[in-house]
Amino acid sequence: MAADGAGLRFRESSKIVASRANFSVPMFRPPRKPLRPGRWALTLLVGSSVCAAIAQAGCGASSAPGVVRGPQTDFALGQVPASWRRIHVSDAQLAYRDDALEATAAVNARCGKDADDVPLEALRRQLFIYFTDREVEHEERLQLDGREALKTVLRARLDGVPQGFVVYVLKKDGCVYDFMYITDPRTLQEGQAAFDRFVLGFRTIAR
Repeated sequence: MAADGAGLRFRESSKIVASRANFSVPMFRPPRKPLRPGRWALTLLVGSSVCAAIAQAGCGASSAPGVVRGPQTDFALGQVPASWRRIHVSDAQLAYRDDALEATAAVNARCGKDADDVPLEALRRQLFIYFTDREVEHEERLQLDGREALKTVLRARLDGVPQGFVVYVLKKDGCVYDFMYITDPRTLQEGQAAFDRFVLGFRTIAR
């Protein structure tokens, strides 16, 4: 089964919370500018590579989970692995880098447009429109915070360079949530379990 579309900019703005309710975490406020679905993944690839190259200069930050409060939604994520460090990527609301696996994990959310009438598969395809040789290895529907989500494991190429992806797409209460893990295809399985736990801890937070 072939995948369709990848991108770089996680989708528009919203808020993200990377922590569980039983402990406090530092707060992070996302950028206010809207993000387009098809640009998000490319920016993650470029931005995370730059951060990896200059990690000693302070591009990285604490690996502790953070809280993101946007204008329309607040939410929490699962435990952040000790090997992940916080990085800043301009088009992701929350991003982490695993230097050992050369992997990037990021989250974004947007509310309003496409949140109700666009199928999950179409939302996933929007993320990969700039990639070629897309090949879906596994796709399944699962429950995430009481709603149906779509998980996709795929490989694709950007400028001829192969990349491995694990992507979750969720629609809930008028918002679309994207969760993406990017790494070398050869190490995709090695880091996937930690990313799955991170995403499966997702829950929205009532205001």
